[in-house]
Amino acid sequence: MGSKRLKSLLVAILGLFFTVFSLSVKANEEAGEKALDPAKVIMEHIQDAHDFHFFTLKKADGTEFHASIPLPVILYSQTKGLVVFSSSQFHHGHASYQGYQLEENKIHSEDPAEVFYDLSITKNVVQMLIALTLLVVLLIGVANKYKKGQGVTTAPKGWQNAIEPVITFVRDEVAKPNLGGKYAKYLPYLLTVFFFILINNIFGLLPGSANVTGNIAFTVVLGVISFFVILFSTNKHFWAHIFWFPGVPLPVRIFIMLPVELLGVFTKPFALIVRLFANMVAGHIIILSFITLIFIFGSMSAVAGWGFSPLSVAFAVFIYLIEIMVAFIQAFIFTNLTAVFIGQAFEGGHDDHH
Repeated sequence: MGSKRLKSLLVAILGLFFTVFSLSVKANEEAGEKALDPAKVIMEHIQDAHDFHFFTLKKADGTEFHASIPLPVILYSQTKGLVVFSSSQFHHGHASYQGYQLEENKIHSEDPAEVFYDLSITKNVVQMLIALTLLVVLLIGVANKYKKGQGVTTAPKGWQNAIEPVITFVRDEVAKPNLGGKYAKYLPYLLTVFFFILINNIFGLLPGSANVTGNIAFTVVLGVISFFVILFSTNKHFWAHIFWFPGVPLPVRIFIMLPVELLGVFTKPFALIVRLFANMVAGHIIILSFITLIFIFGSMSAVAGWGFSPLSVAFAVFIYLIEIMVAFIQAFIFTNLTAVFIGQAFEGGHDDHH
């Protein structure tokens, strides 16, 4: 029963995604715009924006209907002060408002000399807050059930059945092997990182949603937080391995080993940042590339477009299913590498093997 429901849900999601994407591209073609630019279309779908845009339709009178949810624009200017309005005032980049205009999902001032700060609530922010709310509500609900004894003296029910194996897996396969006796101290952070990344990864696969984990700013913040956790977990042995190497000639120690080891301190969080960002962006780009191929072939010939459609959709569905697996894998890899780096930070000296 659960398998059938999952398959039905995937079919519905994919059908909606392809329909929305097709309507958007078709409307652009009917509006007499330039030929389809695959790179532009793909980048618009994976970048942050000031609204949730689903599709565009051309009306009989020539005007366009945009199915979208506008978000608040919050700007602070040194000359105008705080400026707040809806992103719908930009009319999807076709109009300016209060001296500001929207170009390629970025707000610019019509006055080149004006200095302002964009504090707007974009779709990445909204979706991240939704994911955070869902995470808190879900896990607090599960925790309250454990406090009442459900899942302790009796069998777990509902979400407990789904979440308990994941928590146990992170504890036994990630925290304990890498952190040893100190695993309990870092387990809350590791679990928070894992579930937060996982929820945002899954949300990013829904049609019309934001690709939060495919945003470099999001992964940078996660990487910086892990960087400070690693630094605060270091001990004298960790820094001794960086600044002092017994038996190594002094010139080699200063000019070769020291720069390499210091660089290694910063490459660890950098690896976390780039790995998550690159993998989540790559999957979305591949899926969108297969879809845009339909319209590229269609611009050459209607027969070629319809003939290539089944193959393109089949490949897109295949990659989509792989992306669901990647959503779990990337959450695990980020959490596991964080645990590895923390464990390396407080490891003992050469004579401390126990």
